[in-house]
Amino acid sequence: MSKPTHIAYVVNPRKDDPNKKDWRRVGAVWPHGKGGGFDLVIYDQVAVSGRITCTVPKDDEAQEPATLAE
Repeated sequence: MSKPTHIAYVVNPRKDDPNKKDWRRVGAVWPHGKGGGFDLVIYDQVAVSGRITCTVPKDDEAQEPATLAE
């Protein structure tokens, strides 16, 4: 089973300090097997609104639940 290449976050301004951002992890990203695109998988029962940012995972966050991989 492949690991995701990126982690998806919803990024919103903090209510207590609009100059800072809250990053909430909402899913993971895998490249298409034949190239030319990506699959963005949002975790079950997560409401998503606002900007989604996808970043390369750090070593400690590279493991994803098996239910997200195809």
